[in-house]
Amino acid sequence: MAIYPLRKLPALPVAGVAEQWLEKLGADLKSGADRSSLCQRTLCEIAYPQYAANWETAVEDAKLPLATRLALSALDPRNVTLEPEYYAECDDARFQKVKPLLWLWYSFDRTPLGGQNVELGVRLRRLLAPFIFKRCGENFKAFQYVEFSFGYNMEVGDNVVVHRYVLLDDRGGISLGNNVSISDFANVYSHTHSIVDQRDVTDALTRLDDGVRITYHATVLAGVHVGEQAMVGAMAVATKDVKPYHVYVGIPAKSVRVKPNAPPGDMENVTSVKRR
Repeated sequence: MAIYPLRKLPALPVAGVAEQWLEKLGADLKSGADRSSLCQRTLCEIAYPQYAANWETAVEDAKLPLATRLALSALDPRNVTLEPEYYAECDDARFQKVKPLLWLWYSFDRTPLGGQNVELGVRLRRLLAPFIFKRCGENFKAFQYVEFSFGYNMEVGDNVVVHRYVLLDDRGGISLGNNVSISDFANVYSHTHSIVDQRDVTDALTRLDDGVRITYHATVLAGVHVGEQAMVGAMAVATKDVKPYHVYVGIPAKSVRVKPNAPPGDMENVTSVKRR
């Protein structure tokens, strides 16, 4: 099998402008600037630059269509509600602190500047993540349309990669070790509902240890511990703990092989062991 490292692309013509924009945004965050105002101003400059200098008056301008005024008002996260705000266990003080940055993250992905713009998008999300998560390691990489519940219950190690359309439900907490990779359309949960009464919610920490891979469209349920270097295969649903270095597939996910780099003694309790 061939090894295909990622290509190094030449700098874009607008690289200097992007660098200045990210540096200014980072400086504003570090300075303790009001996050809601920062979010509103940033999104307005991107989506409605003609109103960037007079956003407050534009929102109140009766000459503008009502929908335009509402769209402008929604650039400020204080004028929107996010689903996690309705959760009973939401720590409002903590959530209101990260909400503007979550709203900036989500909204940026839905603008022409964001969208599929990989380089700028990855750098913006890497800039925002340490101000949202409980802990964020080095070289974090998230692609477009990644979403969280609270965000503040995320613990993320070094060199973590989260691909497109991933849901990280951190209601009960999610811990990602170093070098974790989560593929497109995967879901990692940390809360569950009673089968009798859906209002009966149990939160449980979900852990993905170092080197774990959660592959395409896979789901990890609340409270599951995925061991070091383990893999949850495409479309699988991990309902119970996943052993280190094992590959789990199916619904519910079961071990079908041990990875060839596993230490000696990790071959037990595998339905059909293959080392390739």
